[in-house]
This record gives sequence, structure tokens and C-alpha cells, in this order.
Amino acid sequence: MIRYSIAAADPHAHLFRVSLSIARPDPQGQVLSLPAWIPGSYMIREFSRNIVCISASAENNSARRKVALKKRDKCSWVAAPVQGALRIDYEVYAWDLSVRGAHLDASHGFFNGSSVFLCAEEGLEDARCEVEILRPEGEAYESWRVATALPRAGAAAHGFGVYAAADYDELIDHPIEMGNFTLGRFTACGMPHEIAITGEVPKLDMARLTADLEKICTAQIKLFEPRSAKAPMQRYVFLTMAVGDGYGGLEHRASTALMCSRADLPILGETGQRDGYRSFLGLCSHEYFHTWNVKRIKPAAFAPYDLARENYTSLLWLFEGFTSYYDDLMLARAGLIGAAEWGGLVAKAIGAVMNGSGRTKQTLAESSFDAWTKYYRQDENAPNAIVSYYTKGSLVALALDLNIRLRSQGCRSLDDLMRLLWREYGRDFYAGKARGVGEDEVGALIERATGLDLRDWLAAAVEGTRDLSLEYLLAEFGFALSAEASSKHPSLGVRTTKLGRACVLSQVWDGGAAQSGGLSAGDELVAIDGLRVTESGLDGLLSRYQPGDAVEVQAFRRDELRSFPIHLGKPEVNKYKLVPVSKPARQIAGRRKAWLGR
Repeated sequence: MIRYSIAAADPHAHLFRVSLSIARPDPQGQVLSLPAWIPGSYMIREFSRNIVCISASAENNSARRKVALKKRDKCSWVAAPVQGALRIDYEVYAWDLSVRGAHLDASHGFFNGSSVFLCAEEGLEDARCEVEILRPEGEAYESWRVATALPRAGAAAHGFGVYAAADYDELIDHPIEMGNFTLGRFTACGMPHEIAITGEVPKLDMARLTADLEKICTAQIKLFEPRSAKAPMQRYVFLTMAVGDGYGGLEHRASTALMCSRADLPILGETGQRDGYRSFLGLCSHEYFHTWNVKRIKPAAFAPYDLARENYTSLLWLFEGFTSYYDDLMLARAGLIGAAEWGGLVAKAIGAVMNGSGRTKQTLAESSFDAWTKYYRQDENAPNAIVSYYTKGSLVALALDLNIRLRSQGCRSLDDLMRLLWREYGRDFYAGKARGVGEDEVGALIERATGLDLRDWLAAAVEGTRDLSLEYLLAEFGFALSAEASSKHPSLGVRTTKLGRACVLSQVWDGGAAQSGGLSAGDELVAIDGLRVTESGLDGLLSRYQPGDAVEVQAFRRDELRSFPIHLGKPEVNKYKLVPVSKPARQIAGRRKAWLGR
């Protein structure tokens, strides 16, 4: 048994105080480590840098004495051998307002276990863990509650006290929120769900939100378990931080940590569906789908995780990309959006892929493998160098699903592959049968699930850089895909951002007019042919010209004023539309209904 306690020791200083006690530490000296990254976010984050102070002591016959504790590397320590129990005390600075780390102030506390709980190594990783969550001291915190999917030992949920986990991996896979949150409840397929919203949300329509989430969760449970409709957890919690401007989510085995703009949540009396609310529902759908696809169905490289270093896999297009396909598809099947709204969401994904030349240079397999160094560390050249395994992966899932449906004459679909993966890799993952999907297994699994040999097609889509043939496939299901320029004005081939009153180039496209003329990301546009440029007025200036016109652009590079001769380019074809055909042929209408539902 490993015993932890965590207290919001000083909310104003953003400090959690943590202790752990090990009854029988390693007689050769106990090794302790803090993860260098958090599963689901593929970047080394060095959480140990937030440990402010740390000490060790021995507990024997109610007496305590200091024990030497030596740092071994960037994220691990070793305590000198002791007789009796070993106790480690430390403080963690928590000022990361994100879904990945830990955050504490007088309004709330939030943490992922990977940010705050040291792991006792050398054979103790599988030991049962208990953690006592302590209420902050003071009148201001008397009304605080706890929200987490981690089971509470012998007591009802939401109170401070002792919570339990089967091992360290389970302990750190349940984020914890404490504070004065708004709590909503619903059941899906008989299983209890909660959503805890931290932050002020005036006139929140919790009834609408929980009703919509119930539809999403029910659709997903029945996708993976069409007969039993049995969820893979006992209880699920959506932990949501509502802020002025934010968006993000991180999946866990029985919960998710979310961040959203408070304006994206539904308002009492509102009947329509704003884009922001639709995006939030899509985010919830995405993270909930991960309950199956990545938390239980995993690549072999993640079974188990090595939290001290990068875990490389070329399969993130399957685990993140397919999840990105199903998140909006589940909204349609749940009846929360129609075919037109679904088409608009997919059109955005198509545009995101097609508007970056990185898709012609990096394959999906490479994008997955290089997530640690490229996708999660994007710079100003990212659109010219990389492709997203989320976005293009979702389009591969779309094309694969439609191919399967057409070639099998509607008898099979991508759903069959997901259910096969669930039966063979996911359902018993936490029941002592943990194994992951091999790097080269997917093609054979598709054939087993559908009876179709799509290995060559899959290899071209995942290991090649040619664009997917979506127009024909979508037409066979009653959708028309088109592309057009978003503006009639000639193009510089740039993306700009406003910095004070300045118009700054944030990205410069490969082969565009700006790059050909010598402009670079970071340059501050000053004037075009002697007329001042502002971020909001750039399009107006360009509207005076025709494609191919020569202009003189003045710009600051660092603190040097330079002139660049530019030949303006054609309007960029960067806007895509995907709309349902209003009266498709009967066969096509049947395919669309079987795929998207009502």
C-alpha cells in the first residue's frame, strides 16, 4: 500500500503540499519519480520542475528522522535505505491553467496525478494506492467539494477524504477538481455521469446540456456494445473549466478534463445551437470516445506507458484521427446536428488539410511518430512542413468508412473495425490482459472486420502524401464537395496577426507571393506602394490590384526597415463546402441514412 495526502497548502502562493508513505521501501534505496509527460498530450513537459522543495524521513516506532534524498536525474530521486516506513514530503507549484497540469488559487484547485504524485519504483508501481484529499484551511473553503471519477473509500462522492486506486497508473488517470463547481447529473445506458463546471456561467442551461450529453454518451456506448449497451466504467465525470476564452480537452479512463469559453455553454431560454456550443459538444464527444479508443484500445507502444521518456508510435492517426472522425459523426447520429451542419464541420477539416503544403511532405505515419518534436512544438513554418494526424487522420477514417460501405454494399462499415478492436484489445485491457495494437496490424484487422483487403489503399493513405479522393466517395452518399477562393482579391500568401497597431506576418506559405519576394514570418508590414498597412485594412489595399501586379512592400524585419518587390498571386482556393444533396437518388439516400442516421 502506498499512501498519499495532498493539501491546498497555500492557494495564494499556488502551492500543493503532498506526502507519501511507503511501508516497505526498497532495502537498497527507494527510487521515486514524477512523470515527464501526461498520456494524451505527446510532449515532454518536465513536471518535476514544479517541485519547489522535497525531503525524506524514516518512520519507525512513532519516531521520525531525516533521510538523505539524492536527485538521480531530471525527474527521479533515490532515498537512502531505511528501517521501517519511508515518508516523502514536497511542495508543488501549481499555476498551469490547462487540462494537462495543476492549478491552484483561492477560487479552485485542479490537478492531474501525473503533475503531483511521485511514483514509487522498483516493483511498487503495481501497489494499491490511497490518497487523502485535504480541505484547505479557512472559512473561505468550507463550501468546497471534490469532483473526480476516482472512487472514494467507503464514502459518498464529492467529499474531502480518502480515495483509492488499484495502482499508480489508475491513480494518475483520474484528474481531481476541488472548489465551488456547478454539478449536473444524467444517466446513459443506466450508467451515472456527471459534469462539474468550474467558473462563472450566468444563466447556464444545465438541463439542456445534460440532455445533449446523454444522447452523445448513449450513442457511443451502443456503438461499441450494441447488444449489452454496457459502458466500460462505473461512473464518468466531465470536469469542465469555463473561462473567458479557452478550448481543450484531455481524456482519462473514466473522466475528461475540459476547458471552454463560458460563452460556448448553453443559456436558459436559448433554442438555437450556436457554433460555440456545437464545438463544445464536439469536444465532449471526442474525449468521451477516447474512453474506448486510446484509453483501452491502445498502440502497443503505450501498453504500458513509459512516463520518463517519449513513447513513439506511427499509429496516432488511428487513435486521434479516427476519434476526430467519430466525434462529429456521433453528434449527427445522436440527432444533435443535421447533415448540413455535419457537412460544414467536415468541410473545415478538408480546408485545414488542403490549405497547408505540409500534407505533400509529411505522411500520416510520420506525423504520428514525430508528434513529440513537430506537432506539439509547432512554429511559424508548421503549415509548410507538417500535416495533422488529427485532421487528416479524420479524413482517412471518413474515406475508409465510405469505401467499406460501398465495397461491402452496406453490409460492413468502420464501426465493425472499431468493435473488433474493442473486443480484442480494449474490453479486457484493465483486467490483466493489457496488450496494444501492433504498428503493422491495422490492414489485417480491417480485413478481419470487413472481409475486404484494403492494405494497398491504407498504405497509400497513411504512408503516402497524395490527396484523398473524397469528392467521388461523398457523392455516392449524397454530398457535394466544392472549393472556391474566400476572397476575390490577389493574394500575398500569408497569415497575419495584429500586434498592437501593427500587422505582423505570422505565417508565410510555400510558393506564395510573399515568400517568393523575400518576406518572412515575423516581418511587420508597414506599407504597400507607400500606403500604410493595418491588419484590418490589408484586404482593402489588396483589392486595388490584380493578380500578377507588381507592388513595393515596406516592412520592418526586427528593427530594420526593408523594401520587397512583390508580384501578387492569384486568389487562394482555400474555402471548401460540403452540402447534402436535397433530393438524392433512393439508393444514395438509403446509404446516407444508414451512415449518418436521421
